[in-house]
Amino acid sequence: MVVATTGFFDGVHKGHLSVIEKVYTLARESGGKSVVVTFWPHPRAVLQQDAARFRLLTSLEEKRELLLNYGIDEVVVLEFDKEFARQTTREFFRDYLVNKIGVSVLVAGYDHRVGSDLSQTQQEMFEIALQEGIRPVRVDEFRSSGVDVKVSSTKIREMISAGEIESANRMLGYRYGLSGAVVEGRRIGRTLGFPTANMRLYEPLKLLPGDGVYAVWAGYAGRVFKGITNIGKRPTIANGNERTIETHILDFDEDIYGLTLKIELVSKMRDETKFASVQELTRQLKLDRDNAANILQDNNIKFR
Repeated sequence: MVVATTGFFDGVHKGHLSVIEKVYTLARESGGKSVVVTFWPHPRAVLQQDAARFRLLTSLEEKRELLLNYGIDEVVVLEFDKEFARQTTREFFRDYLVNKIGVSVLVAGYDHRVGSDLSQTQQEMFEIALQEGIRPVRVDEFRSSGVDVKVSSTKIREMISAGEIESANRMLGYRYGLSGAVVEGRRIGRTLGFPTANMRLYEPLKLLPGDGVYAVWAGYAGRVFKGITNIGKRPTIANGNERTIETHILDFDEDIYGLTLKIELVSKMRDETKFASVQELTRQLKLDRDNAANILQDNNIKFR
C-alpha cells in the first residue's frame, strides 16, 4: 500500500508538516510506504511571466533531505514542463499516481488541487481520485502558533527578502540556510583582520536574504563554527553592483577555497552601511563579531 501526497513543497515548512505527518502516520498504521511526489523545476519558473525573478527556499537536494528526515520513505521527482502541465487531474492520477507509483491513498492540504483543470473544486478532484481507485484524505489548514498568519512559502519568501530571518525560521521550523563553493575574492577582509569566505551558491535560484549583516552558524567539513555573514554590495570597499555572500568564521584560519561551506542564518544584526573610512568599518566589524558571539551561545547546536 502506498500513501502519498503531491506538491512542490518549497521550503518544507510548518504549513507542509501536517500533510507530511499524515502521510507518515497513515503509511505506518497500514504497514505501507510513505511517498511524496514533487516536481522540478518550480511551475512558476516554467509557466509564469515572473520566472526570471522567482527564487526558491530550497534546492531539490535540500527538499529531498528535509522530507526524508521527516520520515518519508521515498521522494519521487517528476519533471515539470509545459507538456506535463497540460495534463488533466484524471490523467495525472491515472498515468502517474496509479500506473507508475501505485498510490492507494492520497493526502491533500486544505486547498491543494492538481491538473490543468483547476476550475474544479477540491471535492470534484476527490471524486476523480475515488473513480481512479485512490482514497483521498484532506488535512486542515495550519497556522503558526500564537500568530494569525497563514504559513506559506510566499510569506516566508517575503520575510527572508526583508531580512526577517527569525520570523522566517519560526515558520520554516529550522534555520534558513545557504550552501555553495568558497571562491576567490579580493582578500580585502584579510587585510582588515577579518578574512572572509566568499560563497558561490550551488543553486542559482536560491533566495538570498535582504542585504545586511547576519549572525550565522557556519558548517565546514563536519564542523560547526560561529560566523558573521554580509550579504550585499560592500559599499565601503567596492563600487560595483554585484551582490556577494561573505562569511567571516570566528576562531578559524584555514584555506578552504574550492570547498563547500554551508551557513544557517540565525539573526540579522544590522543593515549594510557605507562607512566614511576603512577604519570605521573595522571598528564596526569588531562590534559585529562580539554581537554575533553573544547571539550564538548554544554550544550544542544541531546543524542540518
